[in-house]
Amino acid sequence: MRTGRAARSLRARLVLCTSLVLCAVCVTMALTTVLVQRARLLDELDQRVRDAAARSQGGARHRAGGDTDLSFLSERGQPAGTVAARTEDGRVTAAEVVARGGARRSLTADQRAALTGVPADGVPRTRTIPGLGTYRVTAVVGDGADVLAALPMAAVRDTVRQLVVTETVIAVAGIAVAGCVGAVVIRRQLRPLGRVAATAAEVARAPLDRGEILGLTRVPAGDTDPGTEAGQVGAALNRLIDRVEAALVQRQHSEDRMRRFLADASHELRTPLASIAGYAELMGRDGARVRPESAWQRVGAQAARMTGLVEDLLLLARLDEGRPLETVEVGLATLVAEAVWDARAAGGDHDWRLALRLDEPATVTGDPARLTQVVTNLLANARAHTPAGTRVTVTVEATRACRVIRVRDDGPGIPPALLPTVFARFTRADASRARAQNGGGTGLGLAITAAIVRAHGGHIEVTSEPGQTEFTVTLPGVSGVDGVPGAG
Repeated sequence: MRTGRAARSLRARLVLCTSLVLCAVCVTMALTTVLVQRARLLDELDQRVRDAAARSQGGARHRAGGDTDLSFLSERGQPAGTVAARTEDGRVTAAEVVARGGARRSLTADQRAALTGVPADGVPRTRTIPGLGTYRVTAVVGDGADVLAALPMAAVRDTVRQLVVTETVIAVAGIAVAGCVGAVVIRRQLRPLGRVAATAAEVARAPLDRGEILGLTRVPAGDTDPGTEAGQVGAALNRLIDRVEAALVQRQHSEDRMRRFLADASHELRTPLASIAGYAELMGRDGARVRPESAWQRVGAQAARMTGLVEDLLLLARLDEGRPLETVEVGLATLVAEAVWDARAAGGDHDWRLALRLDEPATVTGDPARLTQVVTNLLANARAHTPAGTRVTVTVEATRACRVIRVRDDGPGIPPALLPTVFARFTRADASRARAQNGGGTGLGLAITAAIVRAHGGHIEVTSEPGQTEFTVTLPGVSGVDGVPGAG
């Protein structure tokens, strides 16, 4: 369990950081204000000290007394706390302070000693006079009237102290209010992010490892505004959930297809195995009426059927894995013509036609054996599922963009319910498409055909209605295939 600083929530960290920034700003502003105000007050006090020194020098010059005459302090306008002194070579010969009510009081020896040594240059300085406090002091010399004047700094210090207290109170109150308001605003602004996190947590709790998953929770549309950071996160999470759900659906469909595939494959293998076992049992009985030659012939036929099924399954597995095929330049016109001649020899009861429509050389890059298998499977499918006398027309087209092979027959057509799955594995036509007299195929021919076409970068499609069924194979030409022709 995480504790301390690492366990703070984003909301707490934002409020804390905001409060610290406000504190730093307030402290900086308060210090700046205090320093500026103190400097201004000191400038004003220094000017008053210089004015007091000038007045004292003028008063001393016009007085008939000697170097100890401070009677000018009795003049009106001298504020309480004003200190004046007569100096000689830096020594204080007489010093008095104006008390409350205008009375004058002489300074003690210690107090005069604090004023000794002030340079007579007219520059204000700070001195602490025992019993009186801190003063700003300046001394001037001229025409036999060397005087020193000083004013207390208590008013300046009181003003600065009040300013500090006032700014501290205002800053603390302002930071408290700003912190509370910021906490409320941050909480409101982070609510969408909280809902996004809740959605992610709910999806994480879903049993994604088993079964088909549909209807996963999404982030509400109001929390997917791309103009906000939280909205961007919500939109990205929705896209991720969509992809996860699509992958789960695809996984479920793949598992369903695999289960059907295994069930169909086991069924297809069970039939020839049962026949072989039955003939073996018959030959093992005494007095069996089955001729050994006939039994072995049937066993060989069933074994050949089982071998063909296994080979077809292995071919589909290799194509599913994406294993590379041989790549050489293949002439489709010659390949299709030879396949049509072979079909004519095998199915003489059908009317076989070949048409060439070549605007470009009908060449492709691919595996000639597999391409021959594509055409052979389509022709065998037409022969097996159409009655005698059906016309089967094979057309080869070559354009600048692609190469096309069309196999069209005028048979009864494919049932509409079967069209969507015609290229699926172990798909067989029902009674509306006549089966060959020697039994049906494995149901893998068109699936293998589609897989080979896809492996060559092409696609296959079918259209069918009563009286016309057409399979169309589209392949890229030599210029549309990457790589250099040659052995693969």
